[in-house]
Amino acid sequence: MGAPGLKLVLAVLAATVLNAAVLCNGGITSSFVRKVEMTEDMPLDSDVFKGPPGYNAPQQVHITQGDHEGKAVIVSWVTVDEPGSNTVMYWAENSDHKNKANGKMTKYKFYNYTSGYIHHCTIKKLKYNTKYYYEVGIGHTTRTFWFTTPPAVGPDVPYTFGLIGDLGQTYDSNITLTHYEQNPIKGKTVLYVGDLSYADHYPNQDNVRWDTWGRFAERSVAYQPWIWTAGNHELSFAPEIGETKPFKPFIQRYRTPYKASNSTDPLWYSIKRASAYIIVLSAYSAYGKYTPQYMWLEEELPKVNRSETPWLIVLTHSPWYNSYNYHFMEGETMRVMFEPWFVQYKVDVVFAGHVHAYERSERVSNIAYNIVNGNCSPVTDQSAPVYITIGDGGNVEGLANNMTEPQPKYSAFREASFGHATFDIKNRTHAYYGWHRNHDGNAVEADTMWFLNRYWHPVDDSTSAKS
Repeated sequence: MGAPGLKLVLAVLAATVLNAAVLCNGGITSSFVRKVEMTEDMPLDSDVFKGPPGYNAPQQVHITQGDHEGKAVIVSWVTVDEPGSNTVMYWAENSDHKNKANGKMTKYKFYNYTSGYIHHCTIKKLKYNTKYYYEVGIGHTTRTFWFTTPPAVGPDVPYTFGLIGDLGQTYDSNITLTHYEQNPIKGKTVLYVGDLSYADHYPNQDNVRWDTWGRFAERSVAYQPWIWTAGNHELSFAPEIGETKPFKPFIQRYRTPYKASNSTDPLWYSIKRASAYIIVLSAYSAYGKYTPQYMWLEEELPKVNRSETPWLIVLTHSPWYNSYNYHFMEGETMRVMFEPWFVQYKVDVVFAGHVHAYERSERVSNIAYNIVNGNCSPVTDQSAPVYITIGDGGNVEGLANNMTEPQPKYSAFREASFGHATFDIKNRTHAYYGWHRNHDGNAVEADTMWFLNRYWHPVDDSTSAKS
């Protein structure tokens, strides 16, 4: 082969390597570039927003965990024509015996919007690892759904979580949800890291867009629990139109089992599910020393029994380690308050949203600084969590595609694409994590990591070290 031919081959090989990824000062900045397209909300007459047929038919049906252990479910729905029944009928698969639970109804006003009749009903004393059917709309148009309870809490119980954040209701949001539903690694419960409807994108924060989002998400959240985290787009604070009660629409529509973990507020709480202990924090509520959220978390972390629930997972909205120029350092004050505890108690992973892109960190901490010592850079720390930003659901604000350069050492992988992830716990020592970009096939994983539990198997699981 002559010199020109050799140069061509070398150029092709080099291009192939660069197309796979760009290795930087930190980890990998993916070279996949999503086509720049306008991100638009689906119109109000879209099929995915269509209400169910029938008089006073329940709509926007959704469920979440209803206690601390996983033996209760909160069922929520909306009726439009009249209040209707608060009753839920439910029964185990292959059982002829129907049970009845009674809930409560509420409604709210937001500026010139009045909600439908919002129902919440907690089904209790369920059996673990059992498929249940449930029926709402008693007395008029009934609708039937189902869910499966988790296995009993235990250290080696396998369980798969889905991860979605900042979803919104655009065409890209629809692709994200479809991609999650079709993922062959079937998530059983979604850990949702905040920012739901983006109704505040509209004039006067048009709450009709809360209704459309509820109907859009029903196809998933009526059948498996979504564990809710509040984001900045749930604040709904609009004093210019007389709305000064933060989180009003979110709290009215989406319940959490906060009292079961001795929380005093529905925006921060904890649950156990299978082999995981999940702590949900509110990035937009007070968390300074002596505040209710601070005092709750200070008491909560020592309660975690890693012999019972080895996997300690934290959900919040604003990321602490973020190398995008969007929302840069917005999570810094919460990081300063709580990061030493996360290292002390060996949190395995922290999932956040807010930045509309994807990023996964190395295990790092930045807790040595004390004003006078100058030690203010992140360092490798095998007792620290991995921080994952998964705010890439596809909302109307579009992608965050402006990254800080060079890529910092703490950043293991980053990419400006829409997608979702799964966290598949195998046993007390190993969990398999995969991130799926929307532009790939259902089984394709654009970023993966084998997590090694910080309590039971605290060895280096860095992907950059293996590169």
